[in-house]
Amino acid sequence: MESKTKEQVLQIIEEEDIKFIRLQFADFFGVLRNIAVTGSEIERAIEGGSYIDGYHIRGAKEMGLRKIYLKPDIDTFAILPWRPQQGKVGRFLCDLTYEDGRMIKESPRFILQSVLDRAEKAGLSFEVNPECEFFLFDTDEEGNPTNETKERAMYLDMAPLDSGENARRAIIFALEELGFEMESSHHEDAPAQHAVAFKRASGVKMADQILTLRNTVRTIGARNGFHATFMPKPRTDLPGSAMAITLTGTAETVAKMTSATDVYGMSELGKQFLAGVLHHMPGMSVIANPIVNSYKRTGARFCSDKGIFWSQEDYEAPICLVKDGENDTAIRWELPDGATNPYLTIAYLIASGLDGIEKKLMLPEADTRVGSLPKTLKDAVDEFRKDAYLTEVCGEKYAKIYLASKRGEWDSYASEVTDWEIREYLHRI
Repeated sequence: MESKTKEQVLQIIEEEDIKFIRLQFADFFGVLRNIAVTGSEIERAIEGGSYIDGYHIRGAKEMGLRKIYLKPDIDTFAILPWRPQQGKVGRFLCDLTYEDGRMIKESPRFILQSVLDRAEKAGLSFEVNPECEFFLFDTDEEGNPTNETKERAMYLDMAPLDSGENARRAIIFALEELGFEMESSHHEDAPAQHAVAFKRASGVKMADQILTLRNTVRTIGARNGFHATFMPKPRTDLPGSAMAITLTGTAETVAKMTSATDVYGMSELGKQFLAGVLHHMPGMSVIANPIVNSYKRTGARFCSDKGIFWSQEDYEAPICLVKDGENDTAIRWELPDGATNPYLTIAYLIASGLDGIEKKLMLPEADTRVGSLPKTLKDAVDEFRKDAYLTEVCGEKYAKIYLASKRGEWDSYASEVTDWEIREYLHRI
C-alpha cells in the first residue's frame, strides 16, 4: 500500500462517496475490533479524536484504561470491497493512545513497533512472509458453525474436489482490492483446509494484513455458505492450521546475517540471532500458541522426543532455515498458529533474535535438541514466567495481565468435564 496524506484520503472519501469509516484496532489480545463514524465525524476521527470505553475491552479494564483514543494510521486507509457500492465503507487501522496523544505502550501494535525501532538502532531491518492456514467448514441447516465438510480434497487439489475454490479466489481478489500483495493460495493437506501466503512486508504492515486477512476470510467465507475458522486444531482426525512465519531482511540486513562461505549460509550475526530464537522459544510459545487448543496441534505436529531444534531438512523442526530467493537464507518459524496475536508473535520472534545477538549466544549444531516445547497452555505460561527477558519485551504490566488471562483460560478448561471423560469413565466407574 502506498503512503497517503490526510488530504489525499479526505479527497478519496469525498470522490468515492464514502458514508461510513470503520476505525479498526487490535485489542490487547489481538482481536480485531472497531467503531464506525459517519461523514461529519471523519476529520475529527482522522485527528485521533474518537475514543472507546476501555472498561468493556479485555485487558484494558485490568490496566485501568477507561478512555482509549483511536489514532488512525493514514497509510492503512482502504475501501472495504465487500460492502455496498452505494454508500461505501472505508476503514483505518488505528493505534491506541491516551487523550493527550501519547501511545499506550501496552498496545500490541506499539510493542511491535518498539521492537522494530530497537532493531533499526542495531542496524537491522526485517520483513516477514507468513503462510496462513484455515478451514472452510459447512454450516448446519440453521446457518450455525460446524467442523464438518462434504469435500475430500487434499493438497493442491482443484475444483470440483476443492469446494472452496471460488470462495478462496474471492478472498484473494478482496485482499488485492485492499492493496495487499499476495504470493499464492492453494488447497491444503486436509479436506476443507486452505492456505494463503502474502508477499513479504515490514512487521507492522504485515501484522495489519494478517488481522485484515482473518476478517476477510470469515466475511467472504460466510457469504459463500462456509464457516471459516483459524482454530489451530478443529478436529482430532485432521491436521491443524498453522501461521508459519518466514523472517528475512532488507538487502543490508541480509548481507549482515548471511554468508556465502558458511555451510549453512549464515554469518556469525545470523547464527547468534537464531540462537536467541531457540533460547527463548519455550516461553514464546504462550504468544505463538495462545489458547488451550493450540497444544492439540503442536502435540500432533512436532515430535516431543525431538523437542526444540533447528534444521534445514526435518519437517518436525519448530524452526527451519530456508532459501528466500536464489542465495538468501531466511528463518521459517513453524510454531505459530491461527489464534496468535500477529503483532506480538512477530515482535517476539525479532526480539528473541536481537537478544541472541546482544548476548552473543552460540548456535547449537543443526538437528540437535536444546529443550522441550510446552505440552499445554499452563506449561507455556510457566515457561514465560521463567524467562525474565520476555517480560522486558512487552512490559511488566502487560505480561502480568496477559499471563493471568491465559492461566485463567487453562483453569477454566481444566475444570470442565469433557466428552472424552464421559466416554472413557461413565460406563465403568
